[in-house]
Amino acid sequence: MTEYGVINPSGGKGIYGKVHFKNLAIGIIPMDGNGDIWLVGQYRFTLGAFSWEIPEGGSFPDQDPLDGAKRELKEETGLIAGSWEKLLEIHLSNSVSDEFGIIYLATDLVQAEAEPEETEELHIQKISVREAYQMILNHQITDSLTVAAIQQLWIRTLEKL
Repeated sequence: MTEYGVINPSGGKGIYGKVHFKNLAIGIIPMDGNGDIWLVGQYRFTLGAFSWEIPEGGSFPDQDPLDGAKRELKEETGLIAGSWEKLLEIHLSNSVSDEFGIIYLATDLVQAEAEPEETEELHIQKISVREAYQMILNHQITDSLTVAAIQQLWIRTLEKL
């Protein structure tokens, strides 16, 4: 974190902290031909709670974000996608950090073996977009990348009706 001396809008002196992330946040919504998506569940130490999320992780600064997305999807779910579309770009907490994320929609899926990191104990579930959206409304999904991604996909679904 870096602290900056600032002058606030009313002219007073203050300190503003900024958390800088060297990696890009990556999220992936894997969706099959029936419109079902995969969620990954895990205990999040920072929250002290279990969290349902889309597959997500980081892309290294010198890496193509899509390559990072492909790695994260395979690692967490074992899925390999034949088609990729950038769904959304998002600033995750712009009042305190410069963290930026890209969310992809992954389709034409083939199941392979997952390769989770040794620090991860992952639970996988496949559900409809409607069920995922309901989980947001019921406060069962609160992760920002996941909420934004599912809501974006839900809007697309409604536009097709």
